[in-house]
Amino acid sequence: MLLLSFAAVLLLAVLVSAVAHRTILSTAALFLVAGFLLGPQTTGVLDVRADSSIVNTLAELALFAVLFTDGMRVGWSDLRSAWRLPGRALGWGLPLTLVITAVLAHYVAGLAWPEALLIGAVLAPTDPVFAAALVGNEKVPYRLRHLLNVESGINDGLALPFVILFLAVATGSGDLHLGDLATELAIGLVIGVAVPALAIALERTRWFAASALYEPLNGVAIGLLVLALGQATHGNLFLAAFAAGSTIATFGPRQRAAFEHFGESVSELLKLAALLVFGALISIEFLGEISWPGWVFAVLAIFVARPVALAIAFVRSGLAPREQAAAMWFGPKGFASVVYGLLVLKSGISAADEVFHLVALTIVISILLHSSTDVVVANAFDDERETPAWHHALRRRSAPATAGNADDVPDDTGGAGPVGAAEPARRPDGDQD
Repeated sequence: MLLLSFAAVLLLAVLVSAVAHRTILSTAALFLVAGFLLGPQTTGVLDVRADSSIVNTLAELALFAVLFTDGMRVGWSDLRSAWRLPGRALGWGLPLTLVITAVLAHYVAGLAWPEALLIGAVLAPTDPVFAAALVGNEKVPYRLRHLLNVESGINDGLALPFVILFLAVATGSGDLHLGDLATELAIGLVIGVAVPALAIALERTRWFAASALYEPLNGVAIGLLVLALGQATHGNLFLAAFAAGSTIATFGPRQRAAFEHFGESVSELLKLAALLVFGALISIEFLGEISWPGWVFAVLAIFVARPVALAIAFVRSGLAPREQAAAMWFGPKGFASVVYGLLVLKSGISAADEVFHLVALTIVISILLHSSTDVVVANAFDDERETPAWHHALRRRSAPATAGNADDVPDDTGGAGPVGAAEPARRPDGDQD
């Protein structure tokens, strides 16, 4: 029944995808709502529960695939040349979001401090999947897309140690396992770099070569090997996934190009399947178990926590007000929060069920809001009235000559143009040279 339901909803999503691409209609929201309607406590078509292995497995696979493909958009040179804005978001924005969310959970939802800090860590990561129209639109300024993509790719792995740490505190454990956490992160990073680097190096030797038919499968093989080794060695899967994608982008541009479209399709399928299953966990009864302070918390966690945190993190950053507003708004909660919420639910702490309810509610509201507003916000960066006609003609004429030029820098309309004497050079992070 799960396969039948997924196939039927997928066909519907394909048929309305063109309309969804131009409007606030969201295929992500479609799968979430479909899961809600087909869930065991609504119509009973799907027999899926929070402790079902399929829930955690699909959420982990979807998050891994999303981070792997996102990492392929960001090579090491991109990270070095445009690290300032993502560094602000990760170094200041992530911990501030965690703290503000924890304060809201304590004073609004009434959770004790250990559980409040735990839910802050669970909801701190962001997910670019539900802001796809913004991240994938080249008319949106590059530095904004780069910021959201790098931040969401790395903050999942950075948030996990805090989740485990605060979970240990909530259980009353005296051993916080800090050494194990550091080892897990290090192993994930090593696997994520070593496996694709070795695979690309082998393909370049005179003994090996990939045929045109099998070339797209190179990325699949690398991703599966990283996933399997990460699970076998207890490395951080999510940091390994993003590191592997970024390593391929750095050392294997041909492999990245061959895998790109196929990888995006696989990632999208896993994402939509995970959304369907997650939606099946939500019901009217489930939502009715959440008190009104919990609803207030969920709304404030979206509208207050990240916006305030990034407003502080981006002080004197050089971001244009419109770009900063978009970055502050698009902090959607996604698969990392689902996986971490399920981890809390299985932990057995006294407030596990309450924490999971609040996490699930926040994720549902976030998906509905962010996946329905990404097109609107992306279109706001494409105002024809603000761009003279000669600019578009010049960009079309110069595009073939400048394609692939490493010296191209993003302009404020999201395109790329060569740096000349007519205007000052601007680094990708937005600060004037």
